[in-house]
Amino acid sequence: MQAPSSPPIQPPTQAHNPLHGLTLEAIVTALVAHYGWAGLGERIPVRCFTLDPSIASSLKFLRKTPWAREKVEGLYLFMLRETRRAGVNRPNA
Repeated sequence: MQAPSSPPIQPPTQAHNPLHGLTLEAIVTALVAHYGWAGLGERIPVRCFTLDPSIASSLKFLRKTPWAREKVEGLYLFMLRETRRAGVNRPNA
């Protein structure tokens, strides 16, 4: 007689992590759409945003540079908070 097998161990869910499931490409694309390359370069002064910027070159740099990726993720979270706050404070039309 076999003992009943225990259910597989599930990794903890990331329900409260707004970055969960987002690719770095999606984050950079959203930031560029919101701030533009010039605005992004002002907020995070790295050459991949200021000198001949492109999504591909930015992704290559950010994947190799953890401190810059953290700044980009932080700016993305700030952008989300600001857009939510603006949506809450918007008067009804």
